[in-house]
Amino acid sequence: MQPSQQPGAALPGGDATAAGTSAEAPAGDANVGRLAATIERMRRQIQDAHLAAEGRALIELAKGILVERLRCGPAQAARQLATLAEQSGLSQLELASDIIDQAAQDRISETAREFLLSASASHDRALSVRLRAAESGVLGATDTQAVAESLLEHALAPLGATSAAVWAAGPDASLTLAGYAGFSAEEAMRWRYVPPGVATPARQALTERRIVWFPALREVGLPSIGHRQAVEGGRVAVPAGTGGRILGVLEIGWPHDLEPQSPQIERQIEALADLCAHTLDAAPAPSLSGFGDPAFSELVDLAEALPDPALVLRPHLDTSGRLTDFRIVHTNERFADPAGRPRHRVTGALLLEAYPLAAEDGGLFAKVEHVHATGEPFRTERMTLTTLVDQVRLTTEADVSVTRHGDSVLLIWRAHDETARLAGILLHAQRLGRIGGFEENALTGQVTWNDQLFSLYGISPADQPIPLERLREHAHPDDAVSIGRFLRTVLHHRRPATMAFRLHRPDGISRHIRVVAEPVFGNDDRLLAVRGAYQDISSQHWTEVALAATRDQLAHSEQQTAERNRLALQLQRAIMPSTRNTMDAFGLRIAVHYRPAEKDHLVGGDWYDAVVLPSKQVLLSVGDVAGHGIEAATGMVMLRNALRGLAATGAGPAQLLTWLNLVAHHLTDSVTATAICGLYDPQTRVLRWARAGHLPPLLVRGTSASELPMIGGLLLGAMSEASYEEGQLQLEAKDTLLMYTDGLIERRDRALQHAQNQLLVVSAQPATTLEQRLDHLLTDCTSDTDDDTCLIGVELR
Repeated sequence: MQPSQQPGAALPGGDATAAGTSAEAPAGDANVGRLAATIERMRRQIQDAHLAAEGRALIELAKGILVERLRCGPAQAARQLATLAEQSGLSQLELASDIIDQAAQDRISETAREFLLSASASHDRALSVRLRAAESGVLGATDTQAVAESLLEHALAPLGATSAAVWAAGPDASLTLAGYAGFSAEEAMRWRYVPPGVATPARQALTERRIVWFPALREVGLPSIGHRQAVEGGRVAVPAGTGGRILGVLEIGWPHDLEPQSPQIERQIEALADLCAHTLDAAPAPSLSGFGDPAFSELVDLAEALPDPALVLRPHLDTSGRLTDFRIVHTNERFADPAGRPRHRVTGALLLEAYPLAAEDGGLFAKVEHVHATGEPFRTERMTLTTLVDQVRLTTEADVSVTRHGDSVLLIWRAHDETARLAGILLHAQRLGRIGGFEENALTGQVTWNDQLFSLYGISPADQPIPLERLREHAHPDDAVSIGRFLRTVLHHRRPATMAFRLHRPDGISRHIRVVAEPVFGNDDRLLAVRGAYQDISSQHWTEVALAATRDQLAHSEQQTAERNRLALQLQRAIMPSTRNTMDAFGLRIAVHYRPAEKDHLVGGDWYDAVVLPSKQVLLSVGDVAGHGIEAATGMVMLRNALRGLAATGAGPAQLLTWLNLVAHHLTDSVTATAICGLYDPQTRVLRWARAGHLPPLLVRGTSASELPMIGGLLLGAMSEASYEEGQLQLEAKDTLLMYTDGLIERRDRALQHAQNQLLVVSAQPATTLEQRLDHLLTDCTSDTDDDTCLIGVELR
């Protein structure tokens, strides 16, 4: 309740209201002053309580160190701390800071020690207490914002700084404002995110990975947080990281221009940045291998989807947490090791162990380290990659891309040339081909072998190499003459030479070896060395032996086959000549054309026959035995001659085919065939005919051509009992009857019906003579099976 509102507040003898108003003004001012003093006192008490709490944390930590060092209880440690402080003339807080510095041996301790060498002890202790208090405040902070405020209050304000900003570095080298002090909320909102590529003091420290001083920010022209508040005095930006990776940047501002600072100040600021790194790295660190980490699995899937070789790398730290190398935790399917090693030999190895030349100045390792530290991607369209393969430097030009993904690094390259890869393939081929190289120095007598040659000889690399002159001692005695001729050519005549011999190894195994050697001369034609190679050709030798035997057997088989084909061709040509004179009988003009297969091994079993029987009837037949070669030719001869003999009985065409089927089924070795048998009676001009699975004849009458009816009849030799239908055709003057085998019309790309229709069109075309008609048919019918073809033309005059 205000004093003016209390009863009896008016002065005697005056107006209560006026008196109350005039007397209350001085009293109100006094009350406001007392209230302000109370607030200030409470604020100081809160600050003192905070300092005491922070001091108590340091004191309690020092007591814990004394408990561990002195092997005593907490009470005794407290008494010992008080006694030591009294004896040294220090406060317990200062003494506690000294004890922590001696036990920690960290960046703060080093900074305090440097100040101790260049300043007073009290100054050093004040610095140590201030830094330890800041550390205690950082560890007790709940977020990065509280860290920035604690750093400014405890450690930076004594240096004259008025602002601090803690930036978190993104995987793409972007910057996010994680905490700030000394700036307005509006200014912090404007600078909450800085994209990659924007030049700021913090980004310069990130990319250069070092502390950067700006004596006057307005003079360098780099934008940064605080411009709207005219905070453009001195600035310093220092990277904050751990394990070789920069997690963020600490940026500190002064309201005035800065003079050059001492190294001790730099160490102090770097110690504060280390404190920020611990806060920014609050998330649990991933395992070394990354297995089980979803982000790592996604990165592996990304590497496998790439069309170019790729490696996934993880940082390798020493016992003190410093980055020393990168471990290759994954290689994709496109990866091909230049040294020819399989993928599983490279996966899991350290980068510098697998490829030591990557550590050359400005080389690949430096790029990977920079990307891992800053998150700034590296890409180049041409970079020289150097690999050491069997003590030989191999270089290749490649497009290289290095990006950071979490705590991993993805390395991708695309080679411009195949030199390194081909060299690796060559070395791998040497291993697969079991080739070993050697060199003998003609001046010193020193003999040098590679590892593969020791393996070929079956001896240890620790043994002495064997010179060429002692080659006979390790070879089969029967090869001594060849070895002597080889050595004379190389060592005395000084010419290149090669030789194959049988090597006797110490383990009792004999191998067939080919050795190649050539001399090397200097500018004065003096022999300097002999170089060459051994190759294990045992597999090749036995393969050649087997091939020789197979070749002999194949040659014998080819000779037998050629002889059989020759006999089949001779037999066919003896019975079925390709050209024959026309035959005139009983008003019939009969012409026969036969076209053999172009290839001798395709000699088939096509036959034709036209003969006048004793009954004065004319036998017309055409047939095709299945298959090729001598079997088809002999089957054709048997069926053709059997039909001639059967026709002499006077039986009709259907009966003749019935008997011929019995011959094919029982009296031959599984011969099957198609055939047409026709008997022409000159008196009635009637043609009786039957078919056994064969295409029916064609009748050309006037300007049209037609196919005779498809009467029933099974092919010869398929069944023991078969019956055949018989058809009749009354021939008229100028009629032409055509009988043929399927070699005339068969095509691989067309149906048989289409070829028959085309044959009807060609047959109907006018012709001057019967021979011209047959020639025209053989020429225009587009068969493509290279089979035998028989064609009989019968013209009634």
